[in-house]
Amino acid sequence: MKSVIRKVASFAGVSAAVVTMAMTSASAAHAEPPTQGCPYPYVCFYVDNDALLAGRPISKYKDVTSGYQAVTPRPHYGVLNTRNDDVVYLRLQSGGSICLEPNTQTVFANAYRVNGIRISSSSTC
Repeated sequence: MKSVIRKVASFAGVSAAVVTMAMTSASAAHAEPPTQGCPYPYVCFYVDNDALLAGRPISKYKDVTSGYQAVTPRPHYGVLNTRNDDVVYLRLQSGGSICLEPNTQTVFANAYRVNGIRISSSSTC
C-alpha cells in the first residue's frame, strides 16, 4: 500500500507561519497557523494538486468518532491531518484503510477513492 501513497511530514508554509507568529508576538496556545488552508484541528481533503497548493480544501472534518463518517467517494488528491495527537483512518472504496499519523498528509494515485474517515484519539497507528 505504501507504494500507492506518498506521505509528507510537513509543509514549507508551516515554517513561514511560525515565523510570522513569532514576529507578531502571537502565542501558539491562542492561535494555530493554518496549513494549506486547513486550520488546526481539522483533517482536510483536496481534490487536486492546484487546490492543495492554493490552500482550498474541498471538505474538512474535526470530530473524533468511534465509526467511520461518510465521505463522498471521489479521487481525492490529498488528505492533510493538522491534529497534533490524533490519527486518522481513511477507508478506501476498493477495500482496506490507511492510517494517517498526526501532522502528516497523504497523496493518492488517481485510482484510489476514499469513502470514509474516522478520527481516533490515539496518537499512533
